[in-house]
Amino acid sequence: MTRIICVANNKGGVGKTNVSVNLPVFLAALGKKVLLVDFDHQANATFSLGIHPKNLPLSVYHALMGHVSPAAIIRKSPFFGYEIMPASSDLAGASVELVNLQDREFKLREILDKVKDAYDFILIDSPPSLGPLTINALCAANEVLIPVQCEYLALEGLDQLLNTIKLVKENLGQDLKITGALLTMYNRNNKICREVAKEIRRNFPGYVFDTVIPRQVSLAEAPRYGKTILQYAPTSSAAQSYRELAEEIISKNPNDTNTYPNVPNNSQNSDNHS
Repeated sequence: MTRIICVANNKGGVGKTNVSVNLPVFLAALGKKVLLVDFDHQANATFSLGIHPKNLPLSVYHALMGHVSPAAIIRKSPFFGYEIMPASSDLAGASVELVNLQDREFKLREILDKVKDAYDFILIDSPPSLGPLTINALCAANEVLIPVQCEYLALEGLDQLLNTIKLVKENLGQDLKITGALLTMYNRNNKICREVAKEIRRNFPGYVFDTVIPRQVSLAEAPRYGKTILQYAPTSSAAQSYRELAEEIISKNPNDTNTYPNVPNNSQNSDNHS
């Protein structure tokens, strides 16, 4: 079964696109076939792979609106086994256009149903909001990966996302599991980072990846050159962390309730950090 993972956090600046772009490289390096769906109208994931959104005649928007088949917009990346469904600024208008469509929450799922059998993993880079596009991304996925920046107020908005996941499960019938919360921009020499990481692990026991993504200049620089961390700094600690993350995700069994517990009861957690 294809594992479809929505990378989501309604709080911006947490490294969501960085994760969406770099994780597939290492999944592919470990022999998996991967599709990245850029579902954010800012198209940062598309740009990070060296594809200029303004030069795209077709993007995920056109497939979403039924103008073309999804296979027609998929593009190869520089890595064997890693492909992308790119985005463009056209996607910004999709939220309005979706309102009048029947089964609007499931349009992305309909697209992915046509291509998913060709892949082991599909990652969806969702917008930093909880609007119609993010709901579509959650309804298309069977797992959610939540990047969390190691800074104070890191848990701000996380409760809202978890509640949204619960609503999608309960009202739209989507069997979503949480792959895990991923600590990003971690600096082991920074006391605040260490305290925040400890707080997150305490508030969400069993939901936090062992792997952490370090704060590293190379991760910020690589997208500027349209490169992944494996291309830009293959021997860096960031590249090693992404390899370890890929291994950790592959090792998880989606059918194992021990590794995929239910969405946490975050109403209790919110008292701890409010």
